Amino acid sequence: MTTARIGIIGGSGLYQMPELTDIEEVKVDTPFGSPSDAFIVGTLEGVRVAFLPRHGRGHRFTPTELPFRANIYAMKLLGVERILSASAVGSLQEQYAPLDMVIPAQFFDRTRARAHESTFFGGGIVAHVTFAHPVCGELGDVLEASCSAADVRAHRGGTYLCMEGPAFSTKAESNVYRSWGMDVIGMTNLQEAKLAREAEICYATLALVTDYDCWHEEHDAVSVETVVEYLNKNVRNAQVIMREAVKRLGAAERGCACGSALKNAIFTAPDLWPDATTKKLEAIIKKYGDK
Repeated sequence: MTTARIGIIGGSGLYQMPELTDIEEVKVDTPFGSPSDAFIVGTLEGVRVAFLPRHGRGHRFTPTELPFRANIYAMKLLGVERILSASAVGSLQEQYAPLDMVIPAQFFDRTRARAHESTFFGGGIVAHVTFAHPVCGELGDVLEASCSAADVRAHRGGTYLCMEGPAFSTKAESNVYRSWGMDVIGMTNLQEAKLAREAEICYATLALVTDYDCWHEEHDAVSVETVVEYLNKNVRNAQVIMREAVKRLGAAERGCACGSALKNAIFTAPDLWPDATTKKLEAIIKKYGDK
């Protein structure tokens, strides 16, 4: 199968990477169903990259409907070792202004209907990965440095609160999240980060601030047209930053621990692994399956 060592997941508005060359469209079948769309595999800065529009071209999936397991497992099947995720977010703190970029260090889960899409495991094989630090530090460093390629203000660190959606927060909820010390709010990245860790793939988020969440006194005065304008500007900036990140990553080997995240994390002895589940998870557990 076509392989790419770097994967890019595009969020709202980011449905393509125009600088990709030698493009081919690749459909990937997984044991968890079909991904959000066919992958666009091409060359960027001399590196083969697999691009996936998170919500499908035309924005066809709500956050709750996203096939998170299929998306990440397909990345694994394509040979992806690092995932760069772009995601539109609202700001929960004054210092993160519209058009800013945030590279979060933490996630906080407020989803309720995605338990089946939050882990590959079950069905007779149990694993508990370490998730205290859900973002790959090496990849976060690269994203932060790559923001210099675009005319943006970048912030490293902070917490991305992942809500269920598809409706946005009430003002009461927004104020509670602020009081908890949350920094930005979105609807998608928590499940991706968990699954990427289980699949031993590095993961980091480039959070694109489109507006202040509804806590802000000026929120209601912001027009839809303004938000769309910010979204479009953010998309172009994200494309520039992703290109720079791929350039910096190049063919560099990983020095982080993400590639061995399942070592000592699978609690079920290999001789007890059900054949059907073993086959289903082959791409991520095969190297730990000596019986």
